[in-house]
Amino acid sequence: MMAPRFSRRRFLAVAAAACTATQVRAKAPVATWRGPALGALAEVRIAGLDGAEAAPILAQVEAELARIDRLFSLYRGDSALVRLNRNGVLPGPEPDFLHLLSLARTVHFATEGAFDPTVQPLFALHAEHAAAGRSVDPELLSDARSRVSFERVRFDGTSVHFERPGMAMTLNGIAQGYATDRLTDLLQRAGLRDVLVNAGEIRAVGSEQGARGWPVRLPGGQRCRLENRALATSDLFGTIVDPARAVGHIFAPSQGTRTLRHGPVTAYHESAAVADAASTAAVVLDDRQLSLLGPLGVRLQPSG
Repeated sequence: MMAPRFSRRRFLAVAAAACTATQVRAKAPVATWRGPALGALAEVRIAGLDGAEAAPILAQVEAELARIDRLFSLYRGDSALVRLNRNGVLPGPEPDFLHLLSLARTVHFATEGAFDPTVQPLFALHAEHAAAGRSVDPELLSDARSRVSFERVRFDGTSVHFERPGMAMTLNGIAQGYATDRLTDLLQRAGLRDVLVNAGEIRAVGSEQGARGWPVRLPGGQRCRLENRALATSDLFGTIVDPARAVGHIFAPSQGTRTLRHGPVTAYHESAAVADAASTAAVVLDDRQLSLLGPLGVRLQPSG
């Protein structure tokens, strides 16, 4: 089961400096790589290195983006996630696939199930009916919901498998944050001290041009300076699955009616992956339940 394609307006941007920001001069060389990555256009800029010096680092970035895409993309038929959704089992999963599932499970239990990657059948059902201009039949919706339960996903070093036929997962609510973390760590290992990675979610290390932290623009035009932290923003209507019926791309996994949060909510954490999952969960959680994110070390900034 592959996900329908929706327009993604995200732009993956990476900025880094090869020396302390105060040493980066206006005429310092800037090496740049541009290309497709994770369903978006990507740009990586490294100040303080010429093209030859930066080439090995940029090659590592490009290879890592391709590797992440092969693991978690819903838009390519050979990705590990699409094969799992199609077959109900993924033999011999890569360690990073298991790592991300373990992290997702941690957030799932911490949020009492509000973050649940197995909502993909709901997404696919609404998308299919929207494409045909039809409302979703309540019986079909109930059937799709019966296949939503992350607790029915079993995984270990030998395989990942679904306990019920027709289940499927999306990792879009955590994989972009994971990609942000991986790229940040890669650039730091390469010796870059000041790094800003925006792979849909944002993580900052060091600072830009000697100032404290990096300037980041939040939804609604607010600005902040992000220093050695990550942030992620989720919005129910950031992507519209069914415009005619005002169905957004985030779904409550539990049965029954639940009012999802309208407007963007931003989560801060040391890990962009955790911030990504937490901001997704916050759309599902009501105000009283937002305290569930506290033990994860998450700080929230709801809209308004």
